[in-house]
Amino acid sequence: MRLVRHLSDLPFDHVADGSVVTIGAFDGIHLGHRQLLRRVVDVAMQSNRPAIAMSFEPTPKEFFAGDQPPARLMRFREKLDALAERKIDIFFCPRFGNEMRNIAADAFIRRVLVHGLNARHIVVGDDFHFARRREGSVEDLLRVAPALDLTVEQVPSILVGNSRVSSTSVREALAAGNLERATALLGRPYRMSGRVVRGRQVGRALGYATANVDLRRRQSAVMGIYAVRVHGLPDGPIDGVASVGTRPTFDLVKPLLEVHLFDFDRDIYGEYIHVDFIRHLRDEERFESIDDLVAQMKIDEENARSALSTLND
Repeated sequence: MRLVRHLSDLPFDHVADGSVVTIGAFDGIHLGHRQLLRRVVDVAMQSNRPAIAMSFEPTPKEFFAGDQPPARLMRFREKLDALAERKIDIFFCPRFGNEMRNIAADAFIRRVLVHGLNARHIVVGDDFHFARRREGSVEDLLRVAPALDLTVEQVPSILVGNSRVSSTSVREALAAGNLERATALLGRPYRMSGRVVRGRQVGRALGYATANVDLRRRQSAVMGIYAVRVHGLPDGPIDGVASVGTRPTFDLVKPLLEVHLFDFDRDIYGEYIHVDFIRHLRDEERFESIDDLVAQMKIDEENARSALSTLND
C-alpha cells in the first residue's frame, strides 16, 4: 500500500484508468469500516483499478475539538497497517486544515475526487457527509455523478443488537469497561500496538517487570487495569495483565501502557508488540503504600489469569 499525503505526490499512472474510492476517518477499523473496505477492494479488483481509502490527519473531529479531542482508537501507524492488511492500494491522507475545512461540496467532488484521484466509483456509508460544515451528502454525489462519469454506491450501516456500529459506539463501550461489547463492534478484541521502550524500572523493583509502550496519542480510549493477550513475539500469544494510565501512586503525568507478561523473562526492548484487551479488571487507583499496591497487583494477576483461562477452554 502506498501512503500519499498530497495530491501532487499521487503518481498519475496509478489512477490513469480511474480509481475506486471510499472516504472516512477509519478509526478503529470496526465492522462498518471493514464492510466499506471490503466492497471497495472487490469493485477495484473487478474493474482492474486501484482501491483508494481517503482520510484526514488530523481528523476533522480532532481539528475542531482543539485541546479536548476524542480518544483515538488507533494511532496513525496502526491505521496504516490495518488498511494495508485489507488490500487497500493507496491511502490518501491529506492534512486537515483551514483550506480543507472551507472547501465547498462541489469543489471537493470535482477538485479532489474527480480531478485529483480520478475516481470512477465511490463507496460511502449511509451517514456520509463531507466538505465545509458537513454540507455535502450522498445526494450531492448522486446529483453530479452522471455528468462526471461517476458511479456512487451507498453501503448500509451494520447493527449490533439495535445499535449502529460506529467509532463513537466503540469508544463508549471501552470507556465503560465493556470489552465484550467493544469486541462485538470491532469484530475482534480492542488492540493497541507499539514498540517496547525503557521505563523507570518501577515494576521490576516491585517484582512485576513490565513491557512499556508509549501510547503516542493525546487521549487513550482505555484507562485502568486489564487482562490482555500479547501478539508479535516469537514465543506466540502470551497472556498478561496491563495497566493504562498515569500510575497515580507514583504521581506520574504522561499516560503509559505497561504490560506484565505471565511466565516470561526475556529482554524485548525494541520489539513491536500488539496488546489485545480481553477483560477490564478495575479502574486505576492511588494506594497509600507500596505494600498495598503490590498486594493489589497480585490480586490483579490472579484475576487476569482466571479471565484469560476461559479463552483456552
